[in-house]
Amino acid sequence: MAATATTIDPTPPSKAPLNISRDAITYHPWDPQQEPLQLSQIRKLISKDLSEPYSIYVYRYFLYQWGDLCYIAMHEGKFVGCVVSKLEPHRNVALRGYIAMLAVEEEYRGLGIASKLVRMAIDAMIEKDADEVALETEISNTAAIKLYERLGFLRSKRLHRYYLNGSSAFRLILYLKNHLPPEERGILEDAGCCGGHDGHSHDHAEHERSEQPHDAHMIG
Repeated sequence: MAATATTIDPTPPSKAPLNISRDAITYHPWDPQQEPLQLSQIRKLISKDLSEPYSIYVYRYFLYQWGDLCYIAMHEGKFVGCVVSKLEPHRNVALRGYIAMLAVEEEYRGLGIASKLVRMAIDAMIEKDADEVALETEISNTAAIKLYERLGFLRSKRLHRYYLNGSSAFRLILYLKNHLPPEERGILEDAGCCGGHDGHSHDHAEHERSEQPHDAHMIG
């Protein structure tokens, strides 16, 4: 069973961004009453960055249970960005939020949309008393890593061959309630083994993927 990982590419657009004001972008929560339209547009946005599309059931798994942690960015009626998240107990230690999917239309990148969407999801998790927020992203996705680190995320673990394409990932965590070392809180699994060290040759992917709910191709 493969994991559902962060789908994000906040890299600078390949062409000049649209000449629009950031104020022209509006942000909206997931609305179950508009499921046919919103679900279709969310899938379209995210699938652009996937070599293999997620099953519709992956989206429904998140949206039906944690729709209040999912947000959409729009410009003049067009869906231009989205974030899909969840929040649940983690190993009976912490209430952990998870940024599962994040996507922004290429021509709209560079306008702060990804940062805004993530902040909205985090704020919603804080209101629900989350202890921390986690995500994974490909180690080569430097733009995504920089974005998250600006938001306060810390690299907690390197996951060797985490993605189905063989790429490795970093797990990043945003601690919301205290600054105790993760090992003292019992949060970071296998921290002594894979805490960001290079040179690992064994594969934790099977264990890590089993923690997530759905089979899906994974990109960062």
